[in-house]
Amino acid sequence: MARVTVEDCVDKVPNRFDLVLLAAHRAREISSGAPLTVDRDNDKNPVVALREVAEETQSADELRERMIESNQTQIEVDEPEDDAMALLMGGAEPDKPQDDDMSEEKLLRALMEAQGQG
Repeated sequence: MARVTVEDCVDKVPNRFDLVLLAAHRAREISSGAPLTVDRDNDKNPVVALREVAEETQSADELRERMIESNQTQIEVDEPEDDAMALLMGGAEPDKPQDDDMSEEKLLRALMEAQGQG
């Protein structure tokens, strides 16, 4: 049964290595309790995962995105960055250029004040 399933999936995911990775990821999702999108028919999780790809109840692109997200250790969040050093060095606007001529003593004092120790 699995061999026929692999042959059915090759037109959805042409690279067999990618197919194996995606099906393995989906099989792990099923093992951890994800709902099935096809009938089990007494098949094991890897075969069910291949059948889901073959019947396109699980999109290869969506599976790939979920697999990438599950392997990420650090997720980047797009937030605007404030130039904290420019704010510390004199309260200037981050967009405006400012002198870089600050002594170590002034910089240390500004850092201590920012931490509430000044």
